[in-house]
This record gives sequence, structure tokens and C-alpha cells, in this order.
Amino acid sequence: MSVVPGNLETEKQPPMTVPLRHFVVAIGFLFLGGVAGLANAFGIGSGLLPLAHIHLLLAGWVCITIMGAMTQFVPVWSGVTLHSRRLATVQLWIVGIGLVGFAVALAGGWLRLTPIFGTLMAIGFWVFVYNIARTLVTVRGRYDVTERHFAFALAFFVALTLLGVALAVDFVRPVFTPVGLSRVDVVSAHATLAIYGAVLTTVLGALYQLGTMFTQTDLHGIDTYLQGFEEVGYPIGVVALATGRLVGHVVLARVGGLLILGGIGCMSIVLARRLYETQVPWTPMLSRYTVAAVAMAAWVLATVPVWIVDPVAPTTRFGAPGATHLLGLGVIGFVVLGTIYHIVPFIVWVHHYSDRLGYEAVPMIDDLYDDRLATLDLGLLTIGGLALVIADWTTLPALLAGFGGLLIVAGILVFSWNLGSVIRTHSPNGLAGVLVPGVSRGSSTDTTSEDPR
Repeated sequence: MSVVPGNLETEKQPPMTVPLRHFVVAIGFLFLGGVAGLANAFGIGSGLLPLAHIHLLLAGWVCITIMGAMTQFVPVWSGVTLHSRRLATVQLWIVGIGLVGFAVALAGGWLRLTPIFGTLMAIGFWVFVYNIARTLVTVRGRYDVTERHFAFALAFFVALTLLGVALAVDFVRPVFTPVGLSRVDVVSAHATLAIYGAVLTTVLGALYQLGTMFTQTDLHGIDTYLQGFEEVGYPIGVVALATGRLVGHVVLARVGGLLILGGIGCMSIVLARRLYETQVPWTPMLSRYTVAAVAMAAWVLATVPVWIVDPVAPTTRFGAPGATHLLGLGVIGFVVLGTIYHIVPFIVWVHHYSDRLGYEAVPMIDDLYDDRLATLDLGLLTIGGLALVIADWTTLPALLAGFGGLLIVAGILVFSWNLGSVIRTHSPNGLAGVLVPGVSRGSSTDTTSEDPR
């Protein structure tokens, strides 16, 4: 049995190729980031390769996925028309070209190029923010919990990219010393706005929709109180932690950090309750959400004592020392992976099969991918992630991290093949039609060329 939500405004969604192109490009950056991480584990590459690795994964895989997901689901969830399909296409290529150039400049040590490509990448994100913001302002009535989270996330995108451009320029010409700021503190604020602001605010907001929709359950009882605390306290916490880290104010950062931990802890309980009460058969999406719920709780418990003591130290940017992979892969990674396992088949199914339902035999959403490959990549990524977490927390040799990195790269390849086969096999124009706009023109399932905006 597959879940086919019946209360979504699917006629409001953009053409199939627009979000799918984002997801395909994002998966490409996921692979590049995995390879860069593997090189780091084995001590290969320049001193700035770890920074390129982080940007390939966060700006490339996670943020481009977010761009595609918001472009797809803000119109669907909110029942409004996307402001501009053309901008939704342009934003991807600007961010993609800027990120590739930025990562190459870091990895090659050509720091004079980082302001150019960093600014280009930021412009792409600003185009995305403008397009989604113009779409959200057309929503009638009061925003729901997901729309409120998305609005905050857009503001965090603007703030983090402004700091990011300044950091790129600072590689070439001092920017922060004249105004009395430390580059290390600005990096901490930038990372805070990126991870806890843009990324996790989007993740938390989406989980309120996805966690209920695809378990066919509703928030009730303690869930409503936990949601009330999270959606007020969490964004305040992000602002407080980022500001405290920027100016070195430990108390402000501590208060902000505890609000963030409280918000993520609340979501771990809400998500766990939705999974426990699910009314549908288990799917790859729910399996990965289970890993994420456990990782959320573990990360919060590990980080509380550390952020109480010193929330502004560079070693505690991502929580407890050694908890980086628990947050990055366990929480963010598995939520994104699980969501993509439904979004890509969902988009393809709606555009290619939904009109045939009731007239002929059609596959359901969860029939479009290979269950065995989904189980395999879950195992590879979970075991690989555990190996990295253990390597972070113990004095075991770096070989364990290398082993975990190999498993993760293998899991990424299996995941990419499985989702790629959905597009190759079931979308009207295959993978080429997604990546090359001209291939899909004239298709009855894609109307990109009809929108003049």
C-alpha cells in the first residue's frame, strides 16, 4: 500500500523537471562531498579541503535539496502559484556554478577566486529567497506551522549568505579586524545560521507536514505543547546563539543554545510519536526518519552539558566535540534522504501516472523504486555513520573513519542509482529530460516553456 495524499493542491506545483533537476544536481554534490570527505579521512588533499567538503554537502546537497523541495511543496501545501518558474530554474544554475567554483578554489588554494564564486553562490540563494518569499506572501489567511518555519528559514538564508560573502572577501582583504570582530567568531555565527537556522528550521517545519501526512496521524496530546515551545523558542534560540557567538557573549549564546536543544528535543519526541502511531506500512522514508529521531535525541543529550559550559568555543559549533556526524548525517542527512525517497517518486507519479488511476493498472508511488536497494543503502549509510560516530568519540585509529567513509560513499552510490532509476524508467523524457531543459519541451507532462515569467 502506498500513501497518496488527497488534500494537496497538485495543480499548483511547478513542472516536474524544475524540482527534479534540483534533486539530481543535489545528489551529484552529495557524491562529490562524500568523495571529499573520504579524501579527508585518508589525509589526502589541501588544508582547505575540509572546508570544501562541508560546503559541497551543506550548500550543495542539503541546501539545493531544500531549494527544490520548497519550490515544489510551498505551492502544493499552500495552494498558491509559484511566483516564477524561470527564477526557480535560474537559481539552481547560479548556485551550482558558484559552489563548484568556490569548492575548487578552496581545494586548489586559489583563495583570490573565493569572493567571486562565493558572491555568485550567494546571488543564487537570494534569487531563491526572493522567489519563495514572493510566493508565500500570496497565501491567504494565517500561516500554518510549516509556512512560519519556512519564512524564518528564508530570513536565515539571507543572513548566512551575507556573512558568507564577507568571509570569502576576508580571504583576500581584511574585513572583520577593522570593526573589532574575530574571523573565528564570524565563522561560528555563519555556521550557526546555516546549520540551525536555514537547514534545521526548514527540516523541523517540513517534518510537521511530512511526519503527519505520511504516517496518516495527527498531532495530539503532548505533541501540541511540544510544538508550541519549539516554534517559538527555536528561532529565538538560533538568533541568540548566532549573535552570542558573533560578539563572544557566552550567556546569550548559552540561552540560545538551550532553546535550540529544547526545540530539537521536542521534535524528536513528536516525530517518534508519529512513527510509533503510524497507520501505514513501513517505507524507506519512515525508516530513515526513525534513524533521525534517535539521532536527534542522542545529539541533544550529548550537547546539553557542553553548551552549558562553553557554547561559543569553535570545538562546540556543532554540539559536543565528536558529534558532528551525529548531527550532520544522523539528523540532517537521514531526514533529507528519507524525504527524497518519497518526493522524487511522488513528483514522477503525480505527473506521469495520477491521471491514469482508475482507468488502467498503474504502479503506486512506493513501487517506483527498488526496495532491496533501499534496504541496502540504509544499511550502508547507517553502519558507515556509526563507524564515523565511534571514530569521533574514541581513540580508535583513523582507519575506522576511512572504513565508515567508504561505506557512506557506497551507500550514496546505491541511493543515487535507485532514485535515478525512478527518473530514467518512469519520467517521460528520462534523466536527460530533467537535466537538459530543451529535451522536455513539448512534453505533455511539462509546461516549463509555457510560463513566460
